Amino acid sequence: MSTFLTPLVIPTIPANATWSKNGTAIVGIKGKGSSTQQLKEPFGLFVDDDDDQILVIADWGNHRIMQWKKGDTDGQLVAGSNVKGNQLDQLDRPDDVLIDKETDSLIICDRWNHRVVRWSRRTGTTQGEILIDNITCYGLAMDDQRYLYVSETEENKVRRYKLADKNETLVAVGSGTINGLNELNEPHYLFVDRQQNVYVSDGLNHRVMKWTKGAKESFIVAGGQGQGNNLTQLNEPNGLFVDTLGTVYVADSNNHRIMRWAQGEKQGTVIAGGNGQGREAYQLNNPIGLSFDRQGNLYIVDDNNHRVQLFSLEKTRVN
Repeated sequence: MSTFLTPLVIPTIPANATWSKNGTAIVGIKGKGSSTQQLKEPFGLFVDDDDDQILVIADWGNHRIMQWKKGDTDGQLVAGSNVKGNQLDQLDRPDDVLIDKETDSLIICDRWNHRVVRWSRRTGTTQGEILIDNITCYGLAMDDQRYLYVSETEENKVRRYKLADKNETLVAVGSGTINGLNELNEPHYLFVDRQQNVYVSDGLNHRVMKWTKGAKESFIVAGGQGQGNNLTQLNEPNGLFVDTLGTVYVADSNNHRIMRWAQGEKQGTVIAGGNGQGREAYQLNNPIGLSFDRQGNLYIVDDNNHRVQLFSLEKTRVN
């Protein structure tokens, strides 16, 4: 009998936590490009914090998935190539990636090939296999029961799949035209907590929605006050993370900042960026993916700067 390995570390981050004002570029220090030291318009990332700290990044513009171990200057190509295509050894602008520990594989949102694919992490792997076909996926998440959640941005749906049998369930569905509590308009990234609550960055409704397990209608946990840059607003949100206290962290992409929304609050706080669009250490330029390690350090995919920025947790301690 196999023992399930939790796919994602979810830290407890103190309510008074703060992060360094300046980020450190830990990936992409050579600027935009296709070498093993570079990225080109990266999107999603996954932090594997169990053994060697590993970052896995959907390198969108290079049509590949790259992996960096802590301290490495050069990344490792682990799926796809530098050339887009629809063969099983190719990807076309992948949006998101996660690690399935039980099968020691990567699950990849191969968006422009309209499929979700799986690549073994074992040495010698040269191609993937199709898990789900005919789907315009954007974001991925997996819960601790190994259900896979996929946002289908053009159809304004979030689907859940049991990987063993590929049976699907609609978790959320919208029309793409209105902003009611049971509607979505271009759902982007997903997060699923230990209770199987599903959080969705509802891109063109400029908000983050939460579906409790089995619910027919969601509620707003961040944004929802129209498109804008006030602390009550978001502008095309993307990457999501929710800590054990239920605090929501979201990449507020077009405002070039990362926002933190405590549970039940009507407005958020800026924890990274928010200093205008730019490439200085204290700035972001269209942040997309985000995640945390078990110490509460923040990792941000800084898309238009072609890098991953690390913002270290300050002064407080994570349990």
